[in-house]
Amino acid sequence: MKFWLVGIPMVALLGGALAMGVAASSDEKLAPGLSVAGVDVGGLTPQQAIAAIGERAAAAPQVTVTAGPQTWTLGADQLGWRADAETSVAAAVKVSAARTLMERVQGMIGQTQPQNFPLIAAVDPAVAKVALSSLTANLNVQPKNAAVAFNKTTLKYALTARDAPGRQYDAATAASTYAATPTATAIQIPVKEWKAQYTAPVLQGYADRGNALMRPFGVTLDGTTRKGVLTPLQVANLYWVRPQGIVADDAAMKRAFALLTEFIDQPAQNARFAFEGDKLVKVPEQAGRVTQSAAYAAFQAGVLDPAKSSMVLASKKVSPRLSAAQLPDASKLSLIHTGVSTYYNSSPERRVNVDNAAAKINGAVVPVGGTFSFLDSLGGITEGNGFVGGLIIAGGRTVDGLGGGVCQVSTTVFRAMYGAGLPVEERNQHSYRVGYYEPQVGFEAAVYDPGLDLKFGNDTGGPLLIKTINNDAGSTLEVQIWGVKQTRTVAVSPAVILNRTAHPPAKYVVNPNMRPGTSKQVDWAADGFNLYITRTIKDASGVRTDKTSTVYKPWQAVYEVGPS
Repeated sequence: MKFWLVGIPMVALLGGALAMGVAASSDEKLAPGLSVAGVDVGGLTPQQAIAAIGERAAAAPQVTVTAGPQTWTLGADQLGWRADAETSVAAAVKVSAARTLMERVQGMIGQTQPQNFPLIAAVDPAVAKVALSSLTANLNVQPKNAAVAFNKTTLKYALTARDAPGRQYDAATAASTYAATPTATAIQIPVKEWKAQYTAPVLQGYADRGNALMRPFGVTLDGTTRKGVLTPLQVANLYWVRPQGIVADDAAMKRAFALLTEFIDQPAQNARFAFEGDKLVKVPEQAGRVTQSAAYAAFQAGVLDPAKSSMVLASKKVSPRLSAAQLPDASKLSLIHTGVSTYYNSSPERRVNVDNAAAKINGAVVPVGGTFSFLDSLGGITEGNGFVGGLIIAGGRTVDGLGGGVCQVSTTVFRAMYGAGLPVEERNQHSYRVGYYEPQVGFEAAVYDPGLDLKFGNDTGGPLLIKTINNDAGSTLEVQIWGVKQTRTVAVSPAVILNRTAHPPAKYVVNPNMRPGTSKQVDWAADGFNLYITRTIKDASGVRTDKTSTVYKPWQAVYEVGPS
């Protein structure tokens, strides 16, 4: 009974103590034993706790940023980091408010278990992205394409640059990752790499194919034996090796095709006259065979196929326009005009070619309204057609070449037909002023097989007969044009020189095959000229004047010398 009586005050005392504890919680102080980021906040109000933690969080942690081989260390606040003391204390407030009655009593008597809450931080991803993008701005690179070009020294296609991948550092992803883990002290910025559009292995394959295409390429015409051959460098001029592959140069391809077909085509031969002494005999016509227009596509495909070194082009038969039965009665033709030229001091080879070319066109007949082609009448400048080596103008030099001296004949034909007032359909000049054609400067015509022809039309109202008279002993050549008697008169003016350019100084080229101290002139100087000649034609239709212009390049003398 005594014990029970004693127990009543004890319970009453405990109840009073509990009441006092509850009353004490109304001041919102945090429970004893609580800490945030190592700062003891027990017994502090939330505001006091925030202030105490703020001092601790004032210094932002250091963060190491890595992007590829680069590393930076900077304060987290530069990356949008900030300490969130209020949220950190709120966790302690929540725990304090959720204590049981027994936990409160234990706190009052100092029996609570310590509890530490981490400091909560936040990262603004937009700020982090800007900062990380700034760090990696100079590390981002676009991919570099490989390159290929033609080497003028080795005469081969080769790589001039190798490819390199592009790199883009992903600052946005790194910023998002950091914002999700603001306590991190290391940030790895991921990198994306991508290949160049044009890589070295692919371009090397194109270069190899381009080099394989550089081979002699021969073309013959179906049904004929004449063959045209392009040199490796001539083939190389027909295409480019580009990053996209082998690209045909369509303009160059068409020019090459035209030159080849002009060379291999065998045009129909009109009937003509031949001279047996002073007697004219008829030479019958011959059908020809020429390239079909559709053959161009096959040529382009063939020349760009490294497995092929020759091909046969499809041909078609062509008929002559003048038969032997249509040849005029030569006894009724009148001399219309004569062209004359001289070729003193020509080499024996040049004389052979002059005589051969003059003989080839001697007796040619141009039908009414037809066109005379010098090369067609000649039949091609080839060894098989009787021509030999001689000096020609090619590649900016006077060099040995097949058919030197043929232009003596084409020039004389030009003078004959020009003086006859015939329409000029094609005339080409020489690169420089040639002494053989003096003193009538600018009154000449160059031909080259294939490519450069001399053509004129026949507007006389009747057939024309071309007759040549070559006097090798006197070094003179005459070309006569015979036809129906004409009433027209033609006056050809002397050349009008617009300007003159002095020739450049002589050039000396070392020839290792010559003896030291010796020299030999291989080209001769000539001034450049810009000039024209005119002719005035009077006939039943009236009076008309036309002009033929010539621009000669200044030409330098060239000497070959022995090594010093």
